[in-house]
Amino acid sequence: MGNYEGLFIIKPDIKEEDVKGVYKAISDSVTKNGGSIIKEDIWGKRQLAYPVKKFKEGFYYKLDFTAPTNVIVKLEEAYRLNSDILRTMMTRR
Repeated sequence: MGNYEGLFIIKPDIKEEDVKGVYKAISDSVTKNGGSIIKEDIWGKRQLAYPVKKFKEGFYYKLDFTAPTNVIVKLEEAYRLNSDILRTMMTRR
């Protein structure tokens, strides 16, 4: 089990309750694959440094978690397929 930090940028044009659903889907996918959540931070809507898929802002969400190392590839692929997530970055801590 490794300690990881995930940073996610979610589309700004979806409703607030849908954004909360995306947060829940992200954390649920970690726990379904044998990981555990240490800490989650919701940073809210922020300006992007440069346009991403024609969006100039997005909802930021940071997640600290532990998970088996072989699960990280599965998680990254699942997040890449979610159309509401603009960008993800997962780093080992």
